[in-house]
Amino acid sequence: MTVPLVVEADGGSRGNPGTAAGGAVVIDPDSDAVLTEVGVYVGIATNNVAEYRGMIAGLEAAIERDPASIRVRMDSKLVVEQMSGRWRIKHRDMQVLAQRARELIADREVHFEWVPRAANARADAAANESMDRRASFRRDLGDARD
Repeated sequence: MTVPLVVEADGGSRGNPGTAAGGAVVIDPDSDAVLTEVGVYVGIATNNVAEYRGMIAGLEAAIERDPASIRVRMDSKLVVEQMSGRWRIKHRDMQVLAQRARELIADREVHFEWVPRAANARADAAANESMDRRASFRRDLGDARD
């Protein structure tokens, strides 16, 4: 039996554009336990591109667990509104990234939710760690309850 999962995702750049990375954590919503933590080093990019890359990395990690549903929480209003279909995606780089996310989602039950920055500290920390290292990483920490 599969369980629902939460993905908290973030991205950042030091300069805009500048050194950039995305980060995400996959969470068991019942226990609030982090199951997977991932940082994806982007190189030189904008903050918005890094936000998309963090979200995609989080979706990939969550989908590997074959969840019943996924709730994506982000402090990027732009990405949440674009992925929810309420705002147009004008920038070509973000169109490509949004298309990749849509391919991952396919027919899965995925909901996007905006959260305040303070509620997204775990994903922010993963993005910052990846920027500091200038490298991507992944830590699998546990299993969701069945």
